Amino acid sequence: MKRLARSIFLLAIAAPLLGFACTVRAQEGSQPKAPQTPTQAVLENWNDVGNRLITMAQDWPEEKYTYKLNPAVRTFQEVILHIAGSNYDLLNHLAGSKVGAAQNDPPVSQYKTKAQTVAYLKKSVEDGAALLQQEGDADVLKHLSGWIGYTEHMGEHYGLLVAYYRASGGVPPESRPKK
Repeated sequence: MKRLARSIFLLAIAAPLLGFACTVRAQEGSQPKAPQTPTQAVLENWNDVGNRLITMAQDWPEEKYTYKLNPAVRTFQEVILHIAGSNYDLLNHLAGSKVGAAQNDPPVSQYKTKAQTVAYLKKSVEDGAALLQQEGDADVLKHLSGWIGYTEHMGEHYGLLVAYYRASGGVPPESRPKK
């Protein structure tokens, strides 16, 4: 009986130690991940939020582009146009030249279809990513508050559009089960 108890005791101590040793050995063979550069970190966030918005703009039914949560707020389409227009406000400021059509709230009359609205948003995100890559780390750091502020601006409107989905009985693309 003592032998059995001692064996169980040794096994209880040895199993976690063996697991720890295997983990350490596995980590020794792997290379540590290099930290992101400032440009890479900002670009990753810019593209993440921008692509979520593009997905929503593509997913939302065209016949609901005039949907509003209440009479005092923008339509779904106006929110998308506002985001893209604001992106271009930032890009024009940082580039010091005209990049895209910079209007904070472009009129719906200039973007009559869903396809035109989606294309405008998509281009603003792509142009932002291109400027980020062109700037390089020194300029990204110099303009960091602008990049972070406008990325957060896109994120705030992403949250607003989630509310549009929920209020209209829809499920946002990010919340749907993954296949």
